[in-house]
Parts: sequence; C-alpha cells; structure tokens
Amino acid sequence: MLSAKRNITFFKILLIMGFIYFFWLMVMITLEYIPLNPNVSFLMIKQTEVEHRPEYLYFFYAHVYTSIFVLLSGFLAILRKDFRLKNFHRNIGKLYILLILFLAAPSGIYMGFFANGGLFSKISFVILGFLWWFSTFKAYQLARQKRFKEHKQWMWRSFAFTLSAITLRMWKVIIVYLFHPNPMDVYQIIAWLGWIPNILLIEYLITKKQI
Repeated sequence: MLSAKRNITFFKILLIMGFIYFFWLMVMITLEYIPLNPNVSFLMIKQTEVEHRPEYLYFFYAHVYTSIFVLLSGFLAILRKDFRLKNFHRNIGKLYILLILFLAAPSGIYMGFFANGGLFSKISFVILGFLWWFSTFKAYQLARQKRFKEHKQWMWRSFAFTLSAITLRMWKVIIVYLFHPNPMDVYQIIAWLGWIPNILLIEYLITKKQI
C-alpha cells in the first residue's frame, strides 16, 4: 500500500515537472501564430489547404489558440484541488470540457483529414480526435451522474489524449535525432506514437487502481 502511494506521488511529481517545461514550449509555439500570418512555421507546409480551403485556417487557429488553455485547464482539473477558491476544480473542469467538445476536438478531427504523412497518419489523427471528444464527453456525463470515481478515470483518459500535443513533439525530436528518417515517415510514426503510449499508461494505472 505504501509502495503504491509512493508510485503515485512520484508519477505526479514527474508529471508536474514535465508538464511545466513542455507547456512553456507549447506557449512559445502558439506565439508564433500571433499576429495571424498564414506563412509561418507549420502553415508553410500546408499552403495547399490554406489556398484552396478557406475554412482550414479557421479550424487551425481554433485548434492552436485553444491548445494552451486546454492543456492548462486539464492539468489543473486532474490535480483535483480548489486552491482556496470556491468551486475552482468544478469550474476549471467545465472550461476544459467545453473547450474540447466545441473547439479543440472538432477542429482537430477536421485537420486530421489533411494531416501530413498520407492515409496512415490521417487515420491516426482522426481516431485520436474522436477518442479525445468521446472520453471528454464521457467524463462530463459521469460527473453529471455524480459517479465521481469513474469521472476521474475518464478525465485521465481525456488528458492522456490532450497530452498527445506534447508527446508527439517529444517523440519527433527523439526519432529525428536518433534515426534521421524522411520527414513524411516521421509524421506516420509520431501520429500513432504521440497518443497510444499515453493511453496505455493510463489504462495500466487504472487497472492497478492507482488512478
């Protein structure tokens, strides 16, 4: 029992430290798109969509601009603390859920259909988007039903998918550094590697009753 508690504490500390660092990196990435400019960073390789699909930029900016707020609100929600603010956990959880259900996940699903790396990558990102939406909606449903233990588990699943924004970039750096593959091959790999290990880890922790 004591060992399990130590594992949970270690996991939380590791998560907090890693999250702070990578959240800062995500903020830096987001700032690249302020002010609006369709000719910077990632959009430079998406000019076909930018030029021929006027709606693409709307979905892209909705996804990018909500990402840091989704990451931060999700992180604060899973900490399950009010920080001496009345209903803080409940309100921050609502913000997280609303952002995903109405902006982040739908825009992510749309963008998944145009992902780099071909059909293999597109399938992964679309699946990720739907699983992200569903797990978040399930967490919301369970909270409404006051089934808080299950709600907590589904929030962790949702946050595992949220963290794919960070982990896929982490894997990209590692893979490029070690193997120097073709850029399109990298997209095909990280499209799956960015979220599958995340959810497997959460499912393992849930099975072991550590979440």
